Amino acid sequence: MTKKYAGGKLLTALTYIFLYAPIVVLIVFSFNGSKSRTVWSGFTLDWYKELFGDKLIMGSLQTTLLVSVAASAVAAVIGTFAAIGFYSMKKRWRGPLLTINNIPVINADIITGVSLSLLFVSAGAVLNFELGFGTLLLAHISFDIPYVILSVMPKLYQLDRNLFEAAQDLGCTWFQTVYKVVIPEILPGIINGLLIAFTMSVDDFVVSYFTAGSSVQTLSMTIYAMTRRRISPKINAISTLLFAVVLILLVVVNMREARQHKAEMKKANALKGELE
Repeated sequence: MTKKYAGGKLLTALTYIFLYAPIVVLIVFSFNGSKSRTVWSGFTLDWYKELFGDKLIMGSLQTTLLVSVAASAVAAVIGTFAAIGFYSMKKRWRGPLLTINNIPVINADIITGVSLSLLFVSAGAVLNFELGFGTLLLAHISFDIPYVILSVMPKLYQLDRNLFEAAQDLGCTWFQTVYKVVIPEILPGIINGLLIAFTMSVDDFVVSYFTAGSSVQTLSMTIYAMTRRRISPKINAISTLLFAVVLILLVVVNMREARQHKAEMKKANALKGELE
């Protein structure tokens, strides 16, 4: 039993080394004093200084942040009300619709990107518009919404249905009930969904590549274009910053979920103690 346990730990360690060793090398060489990708020549921050002085990269970063913030905010609103709608449905309708909602999450990005590109090109031929910032934003909103719904639904399942009915019995309209009763109860799920949506938008390349057109570039698209030419150490610096941002957001989401779970367990134990 001990040997099997040790073997499992070794396999886990090797898996993590395989996954993260290249990222560690990338981060280390983003501080390398020369352009060499194999020889360490001393510590420097010159590549980060050049990075922040590059207008193309800074413009792409601005576009990425603008799209990510706007898309995650809109997706949080739409996804929250969609989740409330699913929750209010009968079970025989809710199950199939939630399955449909999960398709974009498990679907390959290349399929989502190509299908959205074909949709926007076809609609643009009729409505006279081209691929650009607007289509990029719509594409990000479309693949962000399912993640928000998946984050909000568990909080709705934990919600006492009697709260909704009690608020309406006391004279609240449907909107007042949602705004004053439901939203405060499911707010942790909404925030988690917002952070996940923002992370997915910042990290996206494939969908952006097919829906942005030639006039707009996100940071991931700029990095891809740079790698097709001679690789500059600035790519290491960009990738390091992007990895750090995504890692911080994921840590925040996981810490929030752990704190919420701890609070729920504490509340449940307190209620159990009162009943006993």
